[in-house]
Amino acid sequence: MPDQIEIRVPDIGDFVDIPVIEVLVGVGDPVDAEQSLVTLESDKATMEVPAPVAGVISELRVQLDDTVSEGDVIAVIKAEKDAGTAAPDIDSGPEREPVPVPEKPQKTQSTTPQEAPPGPVVPAPAAVGSRQSPPVPMDGSTTLPHKTPYASPAIRRFARELGVDLSRVGGTSRGGRIVRGDVTAFVKSALSGTPAPAAPSLGFDLPSPPKVNFSRYGETELQTLSRIQKISGAYLHRNWLSIPHVTQNDLADITDMEVYRKANAAAALEQGFKLTPLVFLIKASVAALKKFPVFNASLDENRENLVLKKYFHIGIAVDTPNGLVVPVIRDCDGKEIMQLASELAEISQTARDGKLKPTDMQGGCFSISSLGGIGGTSFTPIINAPEVAILGVSRSSISPQWDGKTFQPRMLLPLCLSYDHRVIDGASAARFTRYLAASLEDIQSMDL
Repeated sequence: MPDQIEIRVPDIGDFVDIPVIEVLVGVGDPVDAEQSLVTLESDKATMEVPAPVAGVISELRVQLDDTVSEGDVIAVIKAEKDAGTAAPDIDSGPEREPVPVPEKPQKTQSTTPQEAPPGPVVPAPAAVGSRQSPPVPMDGSTTLPHKTPYASPAIRRFARELGVDLSRVGGTSRGGRIVRGDVTAFVKSALSGTPAPAAPSLGFDLPSPPKVNFSRYGETELQTLSRIQKISGAYLHRNWLSIPHVTQNDLADITDMEVYRKANAAAALEQGFKLTPLVFLIKASVAALKKFPVFNASLDENRENLVLKKYFHIGIAVDTPNGLVVPVIRDCDGKEIMQLASELAEISQTARDGKLKPTDMQGGCFSISSLGGIGGTSFTPIINAPEVAILGVSRSSISPQWDGKTFQPRMLLPLCLSYDHRVIDGASAARFTRYLAASLEDIQSMDL
């Protein structure tokens, strides 16, 4: 008789009550090992929970819009006898019947007919195998920073069902996040006539963009934004409007660095990864952060103190098919160049495959966004709050440089440092960028 294996929510970092945004299987469905069962979504990351072994789904304990935390059981699978990772055979007597999961009241949705296994009838999830996320309105009234409340998709849907404008609700959870109790308290206060605490506002009262029927002027096509674009767009807008950005530009002579990189490129390939200029930028950034600690800091919630960090976790912007994500490489100060190159290749591929965990994007001190592989001479990267600076890198080029006697061909790399002017002044930014450039230029002194 097949073994019953409980499938639990894995480590998701500090997050709790993560909403289930997709249910990809139903009771009675056969699944392969590593096949995704449900999709969870935190503030920016999506995470699929896979089956540990091949088998048949005997119980499904979550539905669309449920919230789960680490260790919660989401499903039970009858493992195949020959599954390599199946639990030992235990004679537990007669096969226990699946326990039906109580259905949550929800709006009528389309379902996919399927055969149920013999035994008691178990409710199947709605729209099994298809995306079930409710549509997200995207206009000026929802994407402006002060119109984008800090709440999960499940809470947003709950508020819509009650007719509550979340921009008027104050969040009581960590970081000002709105939870279910905040919404119900708002409703109770509205019914009793007692004013509810208003949500904090950034003070931007901007008009909504004009509503235009573009099809009047020619053929159009509607393309839905990806989940990452919908979620990160509001945060990028908030960061751009709420942080006074200034960008410091400089050039780094990486001629000697490129000679070293190319000389060691074959050794890196033999180990299964590429030795890219980005890993040298990580090393140089760590050296600059040590020299100028104010860049390795964050404002506290009251914006009255700086939290100086003693660790060096570097975020790397990765362009994926679904949008931009910023995974974090940890403890970069204690790793050699080859180890950084290996971790960079691994985490970048994980990001492109859409398999980043929420913990993979937490705890960054300083971010790097490199467009050198595409082109351009400079740009202004948006600071990834709560960080206070971000380094943008454009394409390097050969340029003649005067050495006092003749012009010499040198490879110059454009550096673009955006910084929070509330914390960092222009002189400090110029010194930081010059120190970073000098670290790249003196390859012999770099801690490789």
